[in-house]
Amino acid sequence: MAKDFSFIKKSKGAVIREYAESIVIAILIALFIRAFIVQAFKIPSGSMEPTLLIGDHLLVNKFIYGIKLPFIDEKVLVFKEPQREDVIVFIFPKDKSKDFIKRVIGVPGDTIEIRQKKIYINGKLWRDSHGVYRDSEVTSLVPRDNFGPVVVPPGHVMVMGDNRDRSYDSRFWGFVPINQIKGKALIIYWSWNKLSDNLLGKVRYKRIGRLIK
Repeated sequence: MAKDFSFIKKSKGAVIREYAESIVIAILIALFIRAFIVQAFKIPSGSMEPTLLIGDHLLVNKFIYGIKLPFIDEKVLVFKEPQREDVIVFIFPKDKSKDFIKRVIGVPGDTIEIRQKKIYINGKLWRDSHGVYRDSEVTSLVPRDNFGPVVVPPGHVMVMGDNRDRSYDSRFWGFVPINQIKGKALIIYWSWNKLSDNLLGKVRYKRIGRLIK
């Protein structure tokens, strides 16, 4: 009668090897997802208020504008070009070690002008449904309230923060190369208000799961 050895336990080394292989595969999958599909970001400043608050944690769709391959400065499999009003995460042109998040105002070929805090695109007043102005004063000392006209060059976009009076954006440092855009902001998966004195009040439950528009 043949004996059944299916109950024989695996050696300790084999078990460790299987766990190690599983961990390595999980890490590789996580790195692939982070590099090409979705990545988490945290909002550190109030430049996008009230759309995004300090302490919001969001997921960014990294492949919608194309996949940037390692060691080359080009994107492949471009599904969509950045559109006006998209909220994007990009490499800050003046310091490539930093990521910024802003809203696209102008796309290639657009003529952008700001007069008395009002935005004109291609000569027409733009219905600015996301911009918030908290400073009633109009200043001419900086390009915050009066800017341009400028033409967005090919391969670039112009961006601004929704908190128009408190945003360091294209009005001050120029355009964003499209190939430096990391992705489009998708959804808030966590929101933490560190300034709240109430421990339970630190979590902004109503913001969790909110789509970014």
